[in-house]
Amino acid sequence: MVDQPTLEHWRSAPRLTSFAAFFERTAQGQDGVPNLAEPQLDMSLLDFDLEAQVFSDTHRRLWGHFDSHYFASIPFRLEEECRLGAALLSFALRTWARSALPTTIYTLGTGTGCLARSLAVLGDGRIEALCCSPTAANRASFFANRGSKHAHFFHGPFFELDADRYATDEDLLAFRGGFDLLFEDTTFQMYDRDRIKQLEFVVPRIRPGGLLVQVQKLAHEDRDIYEERERQKDEVFKSRFFSSDQVSKKNDEVLNTMRDLQVDLPTTVAALRTFFRYSVLTWNSGNFYTIVSSNSRASVLELISLMVKPAIPPGYCYEPLPSTIVDTPADALAPDLMWRSANTMMQVAPKRVAF
Repeated sequence: MVDQPTLEHWRSAPRLTSFAAFFERTAQGQDGVPNLAEPQLDMSLLDFDLEAQVFSDTHRRLWGHFDSHYFASIPFRLEEECRLGAALLSFALRTWARSALPTTIYTLGTGTGCLARSLAVLGDGRIEALCCSPTAANRASFFANRGSKHAHFFHGPFFELDADRYATDEDLLAFRGGFDLLFEDTTFQMYDRDRIKQLEFVVPRIRPGGLLVQVQKLAHEDRDIYEERERQKDEVFKSRFFSSDQVSKKNDEVLNTMRDLQVDLPTTVAALRTFFRYSVLTWNSGNFYTIVSSNSRASVLELISLMVKPAIPPGYCYEPLPSTIVDTPADALAPDLMWRSANTMMQVAPKRVAF
């Protein structure tokens, strides 16, 4: 159990204090809206994969105001969400098929819950998905376009979803037994630097054989490298969607403060090793990383085998992928990591008949 002083510290964190107004305005579409262009999925980066296209079609129809801001802010995060979302869907359906019970998924801190809603819609009763946000406008976006009765929303910060809440809240009935997949999206870095305490709170909710998937923005031991990647993000990628004034305003209002709560990769690895036998980097874009962790070797291998290769231009990727960062030497994961081949739609197009 996380102690009371830690919970009180989280309650006074930037996400619930100095950042709160920014997130409320952005989720309402009053601020942070891309004023040059809307983010659009580049299917060529996904090798025109059919599963990613199917996921994307549902995902795009469920966007709220915050989603446009988010996907225009992180280089090629939209392609990664569709790549990852397609893999999570396949993993969840396989889990359902083995157990004959709905797969439970929790997306922690994902704004409007677009990922959770997409999975619930595509799962059609085979997936129960939960998301949380302390921002009232995100809750409004969620219920304005819920998509499925199997998508659920908790209005509050992640640390209010404790054992008592699961036991007494009828809306959380489907999740009392824990989660097969828990997805944390750039949320821990808005509350604290103590990743061990944060993991200590959420990891007990992961079922045996389950997975933790995280999208994290990490610090770097070389500040010049970190800043160069930030310049690439702001001046090359975000400039396609936001004016320079918008980029500067967000940096001043949110990002400069958020840096104080980011940790580097070695600190992240040390925290994950406290709880998991396996962790793998599956995506990197500048200072952003996707990390898959579990105590089940089979589960990690299965999820990664359902992913197509990372949808990221080489100039933005600074890590060899996939890369094992926590492993168990007696039963090593690294030798068996492999992406799946894209189910390229061009290959199933009808061939022209010559006359």
